[in-house]
Amino acid sequence: MQEVRTAGEVRQKRVTIVDVAQHAGVSTASASKVLRNAYGVSESMRERVQASMDALGYRPHRPARGMRGRTFTIGMMVSDIDNPFFSLIADGISSVLRQRDYELLISPGGYEAASQNAVVDALIDHQMDGLILVAPVVGGDDLDRIAREIPLVIVGRHSHSEVLDSVSGDDERGSELVVDHLVGLGHGRIGFVTNHQDRVEPDRPESARLAGFLKAMASRGLADDAVVIDSRWSLEGGRNAVAMVDSLETPLTAVFAGADVTALGIMSELWEQRRAVPATYSLVGYDNSRISSIGPIGLTTVDQSGFEMGETAGRLLLERIEGRVDASHVLLRPQLVARTTTAPPER
Repeated sequence: MQEVRTAGEVRQKRVTIVDVAQHAGVSTASASKVLRNAYGVSESMRERVQASMDALGYRPHRPARGMRGRTFTIGMMVSDIDNPFFSLIADGISSVLRQRDYELLISPGGYEAASQNAVVDALIDHQMDGLILVAPVVGGDDLDRIAREIPLVIVGRHSHSEVLDSVSGDDERGSELVVDHLVGLGHGRIGFVTNHQDRVEPDRPESARLAGFLKAMASRGLADDAVVIDSRWSLEGGRNAVAMVDSLETPLTAVFAGADVTALGIMSELWEQRRAVPATYSLVGYDNSRISSIGPIGLTTVDQSGFEMGETAGRLLLERIEGRVDASHVLLRPQLVARTTTAPPER
């Protein structure tokens, strides 16, 4: 960067492609061709211009790059930034995008369809090249509408849309793994914390996990012992779930929190009350977020390959941006990770 002195202060002037061209001893048009990776540029020219870019600290101005059709930015919408699982997905996406010189911009959309639609519209207005929506509560018709405006990949939902791509885990199978684990330890009366839906849609992960939980409990003769707790998959939702569990006439011996972030809220609330897991009840999360493996937490959970989800979503979106139109829907197989928050029930 070049220094410009004005009225007693020093500020940095952005290095331009003209500066690069002068430094490299080439025309501005030639330097621009190198920047655009245009056809017909010799390797020696490319090396000279790249060396000047490195020497001057040149950074391409994205709006200028966007004039040739792309802004090289991808929008990622999540419900909130408290959920540690979302960082795994974001890391997976970024690992793919950075290889192609794209930037990832993350925006929280809240828990309501209206607020998420508003965030999506804002990202489109800011000329993102494509969008990745993580477990959106936006309705299926709205998702199709968005996909007709901009390349779109959704993560978490079990979509069959012909105009967008999706990446999800086999949530029904994941719930079955949890029930198998808890029943194998001797648990019978088990609660499932679901993520509240104003309008129930079967392709959402909370719907699939609930269906898998109820089906697995019924197949083991425990349908009457399956308890559904309507809360939120959030830290606050986990805290609220503790009071709901405590209010039950017949105590639970185990709680399937539906998501790691909910389980963390439950553990936090119990710790503040000087209660612990699994002494109070066994507890299982879902996601295998990084924090779940920390020693004092040791959360039993379901690994749905968050990093791989992100990688896959990033790859699919770049394919969409480059012209692929056929829909792709990827389903990943989950695995149970048993840690210290589950144990046989106390007699």
